[in-house]
Amino acid sequence: MSAGRVAVVSAGVVRPMSWRGRTVLSAIQKTPVRGPIDVGPLGLAHDEQGDRKHHGGPDKAVLLYPGEHYRAWAGVLGSAGPPAFGENLTTAGILEDDVVVGSTYLVGTVVLQVTQPRRPCYRLAAHHGIPDLAVQTQRTGRTGIYFRVVRPGTLAADDRIDLVHRPAHGITVAEVHRVLNVDRTDRSAAAHLLDHPGVLPVSWAALLRKRLDGHLDDQSSRLHG
Repeated sequence: MSAGRVAVVSAGVVRPMSWRGRTVLSAIQKTPVRGPIDVGPLGLAHDEQGDRKHHGGPDKAVLLYPGEHYRAWAGVLGSAGPPAFGENLTTAGILEDDVVVGSTYLVGTVVLQVTQPRRPCYRLAAHHGIPDLAVQTQRTGRTGIYFRVVRPGTLAADDRIDLVHRPAHGITVAEVHRVLNVDRTDRSAAAHLLDHPGVLPVSWAALLRKRLDGHLDDQSSRLHG
């Protein structure tokens, strides 16, 4: 069943950026690519990550950003278009509110599985020169979606995005984002997520357990650098 399509495919290399008087490395400045591109277990060919502790890896191999969000950002980003949020796939028809964690999709010959929402960080702010852009992104929920690569292959712009499997638990990317990043004192929602093993990364499950024990985490370093 077709869920959407790929509008733009992008990749980028690590470049230095200036942030609050220091230099940080990031590959957030990506460029659209033409024609089919190879996708392996760690993502698109020729795509890099500047901070491998928090970006990239098998569970964050491909970043999707809904193209529908760009209209909402026009007042903030002006004419900036894809891939302004450092995404690999800019899409139509795929939204955080609708996508269930663990779902698998066929794109070209690649099978992708939804793993988690993006947790925006200060590199977004540095990339656009907008100090609170990571905070705005988190608050709006227009974060984007990470995927792991279940089956390597090739994909390209204009490829269909076909839903292969949708887990019965129904927990969406938007709900995980809300509980993890926004409504951080919602104990019942946190417990609900923890009742479904495999929905959350191990580190996020541990974070929610700490919250249920009364220890609220500090997000300032991620959002503000």
